[in-house]
Amino acid sequence: MNNTGGPAFPRNILDHGHGVTTTHESGMTLRDYFAAKAMQGILAHHAYTRHIRVEDLYACDAYVIADAMLKTRELAMLKAGEAK
Repeated sequence: MNNTGGPAFPRNILDHGHGVTTTHESGMTLRDYFAAKAMQGILAHHAYTRHIRVEDLYACDAYVIADAMLKTRELAMLKAGEAK
């Protein structure tokens, strides 16, 4: 997946000319943020046991959901652009 959605919580510190330098912190991607939210929902609604190795499946499902969310978001943004 090439579309990461960009940074989830970008932060810029601007140079105001008083010795403050410009800093850009991008943090996690929007895709990672969506996957984390999806993982939270998956774990809240599935029986979790340490004896069954389902962690990898849950992680994959979380990113599949995140990718679907990004695709839907992108389509909605394109549609909104067309409506202008």
